[in-house]
Amino acid sequence: MNFPLILKFLKDLAKNNDREWFEKNKPKYLEAKESFDEVVANLLGEMIKFDDSLGGLDPKKLVFRIYRDVRFSKDKRPYKNNFGAAMSAEGKGLGTPGYYFQIQPGNQSFVAIGLFQPQPEILAKVRQEIDYNGDNLKKIFNEKKFKSNFSKFWDEGALKKAPKGYAPDHAYADWLKLKSFVVTHEFKDSEVTDKKFMKTVVETLKSAKPLNDFLKEALH
Repeated sequence: MNFPLILKFLKDLAKNNDREWFEKNKPKYLEAKESFDEVVANLLGEMIKFDDSLGGLDPKKLVFRIYRDVRFSKDKRPYKNNFGAAMSAEGKGLGTPGYYFQIQPGNQSFVAIGLFQPQPEILAKVRQEIDYNGDNLKKIFNEKKFKSNFSKFWDEGALKKAPKGYAPDHAYADWLKLKSFVVTHEFKDSEVTDKKFMKTVVETLKSAKPLNDFLKEALH
């Protein structure tokens, strides 16, 4: 696991995001990817110790491709400037509560935990769970370890008003407005290259498992 190597390749790629440069530097890409694959395999092994729903996953199938889908994007750069991996009980799929890990230079590495843009019927179930048991979710946010790593839900795309069927002055109206239930924690490049980085990532993800447990309960 060579984080300085991974960051160096991604920095160079960000400056030279074109196919000609990429082909010339394919060996460097393969070396960086192999190192990231090793990171993900190691990370999965540690995470299974506190979340057995991840057991049996193939770490190589959890890593996202570096190639961007530019078909419907104005940004035609062919490559991502990060390495990312997602893991949940269903593998890399984002349709169930899970974990995401990304390495990106420029102090933009991060982990994300929770449920990203669920389908309407699943969104309705989570909102109902918050309506009935919002106090339990509040306890999770106030738990010492969780609070030290996460402050609030990511709120991009949230409704401006409480959804239909819920009072505008609902105690947890801000949570009911959400369309994703995700918390994130960012890491500086200096943290990524620190010898204790993997341990820090594992502990950060572990502290958020109660959130995924709450979301899974909502889906039952």
